[in-house]
Amino acid sequence: MQLFQRRHVQFPPPEHVLRGRDQRMPVPDRHLVLGTPLVGPWPEGCRLASFGMGCFWGAEKFLWKVPGVYSTFVGYQGGITPNPTYHEVCSGRTAHAEVAVAVYHPAAVAYDSLLKVFWENHDPTQWMRQGGDIGTQYRSAIYFADAEQEAQARASKARYQQSLTAAGFGEIVTEIAPAGPFYYAEPHHQQYLEANPYGYCNHGFCQVGYPGPGREHPPVSFPRLGRACVREGMPDANPPGNKKGSLAGALGVSWRRQSDSNRGWSFCRALPYHLAMAPCEK
Repeated sequence: MQLFQRRHVQFPPPEHVLRGRDQRMPVPDRHLVLGTPLVGPWPEGCRLASFGMGCFWGAEKFLWKVPGVYSTFVGYQGGITPNPTYHEVCSGRTAHAEVAVAVYHPAAVAYDSLLKVFWENHDPTQWMRQGGDIGTQYRSAIYFADAEQEAQARASKARYQQSLTAAGFGEIVTEIAPAGPFYYAEPHHQQYLEANPYGYCNHGFCQVGYPGPGREHPPVSFPRLGRACVREGMPDANPPGNKKGSLAGALGVSWRRQSDSNRGWSFCRALPYHLAMAPCEK
């Protein structure tokens, strides 16, 4: 999360990129939830799936909850600076995205199941942001490990775009690129929401279901709104040509505080003003 800081929505020119360092970030020995290692070598047959969904705290939690996932961890990818720190990434001078990585075995978890989690739990139509988190580090991204993952990722994007278009929403702006060097985030960022159960999280069902391969496009559905949703009041940022606007902007989506859960902030459809001003209740 980035508060009261200058927000960068363009990649830095080469002369402004930070140098970084050779020293690697220390990594905890074990996953706080799964009890598995955070560093390879991995069990035979395991593969890595890397996703940028905005703030990596909530993204990692959604991935570790997928049945069959062996391990998860967070870090920085898609940029230039080697072994950056969190504050350097937030400066906008590393070109990295915050990413969450799932270690999975295809016999236990289909890559498409992870893509479903990715598409449904953030807004892929928002340009260089997720809600109030604005900057290149919060971009929507899929970093593929090989040609097979690339083909599945691009096919899933096309299917999900059809669902969004049918529902009247804008264009997906997700970056799909080869998985370049990955740099672990600081130890306290790993499984952050397990160590800090009331920590910040801006992820949740994003209003349009992912159809999956060979399935019909599902109708638009909305989560139950058991708590008030307070409008953030910030304008939507979209790339040129995204005329329909973002999924969040088109729906009048805002972010809500969940005082009785461990999710902190989540994605939901805005309520009328008189309800939005009501206190949060169970």
